Amino acid sequence: MDPAAYVPDVFDPRIYGAGIPYESYRLLRDRHPVAWQAEPEIQGWPAGPGFWAVTRHADVVRVLRDHATYSSWLGATQIRDPDPADLPFLRRTMLNQDPRRSAGDHGRLRRLVSRAFTPARVDAFAGRVRERARTLLATARAKAEDGAADLVRTVTDEYALLNLTDLLGVPAADRGLLLEWTVRIIGYQDPEDAPAPLRGPDGKPLNPRSPALLGEMFSYARELAAHKHAHPGDDVMTALAEAGLDPAELEMFFFLLTVAGNDTVRSAAPGGLLALARDPDAYRLLAEGRTPLHTAVDELLRVQPPVLSFRRTAAVDTELAGQPIRAGDKVVVFHASANHDERAFTDPGRLDLARTPNPHVSFGDGPHVCLGAHFARLQLRVLYEEWRAAMPAPELAGPPRRLVSNFINGITRLPLRVSGPAG
Repeated sequence: MDPAAYVPDVFDPRIYGAGIPYESYRLLRDRHPVAWQAEPEIQGWPAGPGFWAVTRHADVVRVLRDHATYSSWLGATQIRDPDPADLPFLRRTMLNQDPRRSAGDHGRLRRLVSRAFTPARVDAFAGRVRERARTLLATARAKAEDGAADLVRTVTDEYALLNLTDLLGVPAADRGLLLEWTVRIIGYQDPEDAPAPLRGPDGKPLNPRSPALLGEMFSYARELAAHKHAHPGDDVMTALAEAGLDPAELEMFFFLLTVAGNDTVRSAAPGGLLALARDPDAYRLLAEGRTPLHTAVDELLRVQPPVLSFRRTAAVDTELAGQPIRAGDKVVVFHASANHDERAFTDPGRLDLARTPNPHVSFGDGPHVCLGAHFARLQLRVLYEEWRAAMPAPELAGPPRRLVSNFINGITRLPLRVSGPAG
C-alpha cells in the first residue's frame, strides 16, 4: 500500500485513552487535511455514516467561523448522530444554533449569557477561587500517601466543580449532583469513568445526552430557578431565572453551563499540570517568574485543549482544502491537531510558556467561541500561581490515566508528588 494513501483513524475513542494521536494528526495535516473517517460500531455504540476530519488550523478556523456553510443546527455538534426525535429539543441551546437560521434566538441567548458571565461578576469570585485553590492544595499535601496524591481526585475535580457552583449559585448540599451528571454525560464512552450506560430494548446503549435521560437534571434546573425567583442572589442562575426563558431553554442552558462550565477546567487543569510535570525546564521558568502567567495559561491550553473535536454539518455543497464536500456531510474539526499545526505555530511540539502570539482554538472560534473563557482562564491562572507558591515542582508519582473519549480531552487520574519544598 502506498504510504501516502494511508489515512489513520482518529475517530475511535479508545485511541485517546492511550494519548492524543499527534502523529496521526500530523499525517492527516500533511497528506489528507480533510480526510474521510469511518464510524464503525464500537463498544455497543451504533455505527454511523462517517465524516470528514478537518485537521489544519486554517481550515478548522474557517469551519468554525462559516456558520452559513457549516451548520451546528442541522445535526447538532457531537460526532455521533442524535436521534432525529431529539433534534428539535437539542436546538434549544445556543451551542446547536446558527446565527443564520436562528438569528433571534442565538443572539438573544448569547447576549443573556454574556450579561450573566460579565467580567466584573467573574472577577468578583477571584478571592474565593484563590482561597479554594490554597485549601485544596494544602489538604492534598496533608493527606498525601508516601508524598504523593491523585490531583484529579484531591484537587482539580473539586476545584472546577465548586468554582462553577459558586458562580451559578447552586446550594452546597446539591453540588455533588452536578459532578455526577457531568461524569455520566462526558464519560459515557469510557467504561471505567462512567456508570454502566442505560440500554434500550434492542440492547444498545442509550445516549446520555438524550433529553429522555436528562429528566433529573432538568427537573432540578426548574426547581433551582423557582428558588432563585423567590431568593435572588448575585449569581448566574438568578440572572437566568429572571430572563424570561421558556422551560426548555432554561433546562438546556443549565445543561450547557453544568457540563461545559465544569468540564472545561476539570480537563484543562490536570492536563496543564501534567504538561508541566513532563517539562521540568518549562516549569522552572514559571516558578522563577521568568514566564508571564497569562501566556503560560494559554500555552498550557494550547497543548491541553479541553475539547478534542466538534461537529458541523455541511449546509450546501462546498469544497475545503481541495476536498469536495456534499450538503449533509458531517464535518468534524479537531482542536488538538489545529493547535499543533506547523503552519500556525513555530515548533508546536515544544512547550513554550512565553509563546506569543498564540492563536490556539481551545475555546473555539466564530459565533460559538466559549463565553466562559474568562472564568476558565481565571481559575487556571490562580491554580498555577498557588501551585508555584506552595507546592514542589510537578513530578509524576505514577502513570496518569486519560479519559476514553473522542470529545473531551480528560485526565481521570494524575498521581503527583506533593511533598517537598515549593519551587
